[in-house]
Amino acid sequence: MVKRLLLAPFIAQTFRAFRSRDYRWLWTGAFISSVGSWMQKVAQSWLVLTLTGSPFWLGLDSFLADAPFLLFALLGGVMADRHDRRRLLAVSQAVQMSTAFILGALVATHTVTVGAILVLSFVVGSAQAFGGPAYQALVPLLVPREDVGNAVALNSIQFNLARVIGPALAGWAFYRFGAAACFGLNGLSFVAVLVALLFLRQGAPEGEARAETVGESLRTGIRVLREKKALGQLVLLTFAGSFFSIPLLTLLPVVARDVFHADAGGYSRFLSVFGAGAVTGGLLVAGMDRVKGRGRNGLLMQVVFGLLTAAFAVCRVQGLSLVLLFLAGAALMAVFPSYMTLVQTTAPEEFRGRVVSVYVLAFRGGMPVGSLVAGSVATAVGAPVTIAVSGLAVTILAVAFLLRNDPEGVASLA
Repeated sequence: MVKRLLLAPFIAQTFRAFRSRDYRWLWTGAFISSVGSWMQKVAQSWLVLTLTGSPFWLGLDSFLADAPFLLFALLGGVMADRHDRRRLLAVSQAVQMSTAFILGALVATHTVTVGAILVLSFVVGSAQAFGGPAYQALVPLLVPREDVGNAVALNSIQFNLARVIGPALAGWAFYRFGAAACFGLNGLSFVAVLVALLFLRQGAPEGEARAETVGESLRTGIRVLREKKALGQLVLLTFAGSFFSIPLLTLLPVVARDVFHADAGGYSRFLSVFGAGAVTGGLLVAGMDRVKGRGRNGLLMQVVFGLLTAAFAVCRVQGLSLVLLFLAGAALMAVFPSYMTLVQTTAPEEFRGRVVSVYVLAFRGGMPVGSLVAGSVATAVGAPVTIAVSGLAVTILAVAFLLRNDPEGVASLA
């Protein structure tokens, strides 16, 4: 009884954003879609590795999936501030659904090629470049301002809970029905988001100066970032952080195969463990999102993540490696959600889509470059060495910002 009384306030605090009806709908739809996306991620990574046998092609596939953010994310932010965010997100989901079905058909008919996979990855990334800013800018419209940080943390939990369930389902579907089933199920999962969007009551931005050209809108959003020093530092930290953290996930199938001699099921287990750690970390962040010093805490957890990543790279005991991977996932979930919350709560509503798009550009833009570099470096020196160096680099980056005595910097943000 005492434990229940103690847990009740924590649970209520952790999930308080769910009190908002529209947010519940969006979270549920996004979760189902994310499960499908992770099923495709596992099947597609293993398919590329099977077709080519090279980590370079894994890195190139990841690069082409994320590279469109470098091209279109800022434009996506402008669109999110000028149009109904629900409609933008719906179009993005419909395009991704179509590509999943196309890839499933190619695999089922034994006509799939690496080239086709790369092209479809680029199309999916392009759709996400417009859908991502719309989704992130939509969330603050669905919950009270004091619950924005909680909603961001719950979004991270949603994504990473899917990272646990999706790979597990992929391992089952891959062996029982083949890769085509994973792609087909992912295509069906997008229906959940489309249905959820139909039930949302809010989604259109307010107060936008519609007379602005697209170029003027872009310049206005960038000016807001320049005026706030900490926001600029967050963008820099996020880009470098994603660049140095993505090799862990990009090269995970190589580590599973070459170091621990695992198959696709073993790789999905590694991915699920990382996701389980991320869910755990997300729950802790959601329950304590009002703790002061979010900027400094995010930097400290970035240091922890980097050290855990380096330790995983040199570990050769599978059980211990899984523990390190779990802890790394938990640490990472205390980093980027903290940065995103700071961006969301600082940006004015009329500029939020553009400011968030710059953050998303930094976050997602660092991934393709990091994946491409990691794949190339791993081909020369091996995946473990590449992951270890990346972990140490992300640690040094965070320490450098922690040691700066800057009252307007990231470490000083609440």
